[in-house]
Amino acid sequence: MKHHLMVGTWTPPGAIFSFEFDDEALTLNMIKRTEIPKDEPISWMTFDHARKNIYGAAMKKWSSFTVNSPTDIVHHASHPMSHDPKAADATTKTRAIFVLAAKKPPYNVYGNPFYDHAGFGNVFSVNDNGGLDKNVQNYEYCPQTAVHGMVFDPTETYLYSADMWANRIWCHKKDNESGQLTTVGSVEAPQPGDHPRWVEMHPSGAYLYALNEAGNNLAEYVIDEQTHLPVWTRKTYPLIPPGVPNAKKMYRSDVCFLSHSAKYLFATSRSNSFEVTGYIAAFKLGPAGQIERQICLNPTPTSGGHSNAVSPCPWTDEYLALTDDQDGYLEIYRWKDEFLARVARCQVKEPGFGMNAICTEVYCYTMRSSALPQGTPPPDTPLRHSELHSRGAGSSNAGLQHGTPLSTAITLCKGASYGADTFGMDGRKMASVRPHLRICETSEQ
Repeated sequence: MKHHLMVGTWTPPGAIFSFEFDDEALTLNMIKRTEIPKDEPISWMTFDHARKNIYGAAMKKWSSFTVNSPTDIVHHASHPMSHDPKAADATTKTRAIFVLAAKKPPYNVYGNPFYDHAGFGNVFSVNDNGGLDKNVQNYEYCPQTAVHGMVFDPTETYLYSADMWANRIWCHKKDNESGQLTTVGSVEAPQPGDHPRWVEMHPSGAYLYALNEAGNNLAEYVIDEQTHLPVWTRKTYPLIPPGVPNAKKMYRSDVCFLSHSAKYLFATSRSNSFEVTGYIAAFKLGPAGQIERQICLNPTPTSGGHSNAVSPCPWTDEYLALTDDQDGYLEIYRWKDEFLARVARCQVKEPGFGMNAICTEVYCYTMRSSALPQGTPPPDTPLRHSELHSRGAGSSNAGLQHGTPLSTAITLCKGASYGADTFGMDGRKMASVRPHLRICETSEQ
């Protein structure tokens, strides 16, 4: 089965690179370089809740793009950082560094400026098509702030932010109607100079993980049910080998992300020398999210440059992507029996290539041939077999069963590939659609 990934760049000229990964042939190829505004390279990108739009942290701007397909990405809008006139000034080093899209209405987009003049986060509304619309709020941190990563709790009521320069983790509460934020409070990092850079949260809502860039460790927190502030459990885990000389000068840790099942957590660190590798760590998590053990701490192929960003696949625990902008590689690793093995690699020799990778989520359901009507069926055609085999994200049959009308199946699929043909919501053929779910014919008897 083929999956598609997009990657941005740290430096101009701006471009979005699209890749195709075949999980059967284990091949990875670049299929499109999409030009975007040249002075707006995207150092961090994310999808909206429907995976139909990309939002980017693009130097002095926040940008949005419509994704018609992996090879048809169209720039929609760019908005400046407006919380401080100095932030958007070309003479300052302030830059848009991270962007987070809400998964619940009103689907606001939250952005973090970085370096100087970064004491406020930027909130944007979106239009009916999901493109960035208006800067509806600039919510407050503190004058020393330089936030690099954020995460919502599972209910999307509380937002947690890793503040490197103020050395703390913030909590803000989101209003369900407007999507705007109010400050709940903040907690100091475990040690002075830890510089929290990234946060991730378990779907239980009970545990938060904070990656400390300068401390080069992963700190485990529980969430206080009354205050909703994180409480350090007194546990930290190394992201570089213990005892390394001049660790804070030689290394800086990068990001951490959960696997699809949330049974594992991956975290990375970068080296400040091209002659020294970075590292990737894996952790086993308990049902509530507690870290049970550190599984590995493996060298990465390069220092990682500005990146070394790990991106677990959204449909399975089996694969994860890793990017670096030292040599410009996108790599796919297989996670099997708690071992990592690189299975595919693609190099792009362009300036700054190798920021984070995002993946279009694909649900695939295979049906025995007897389930499939012949030719081009009308929308009310019933599926004729109940043996539907799910593969990928989503373990249920999503309501598909014997007798389900094709139109209903297609609606559940949100655009479906039916055999060799592609159908839209009304059951009619469409020339191009980026499916969330594909109904695929199989020869299995």
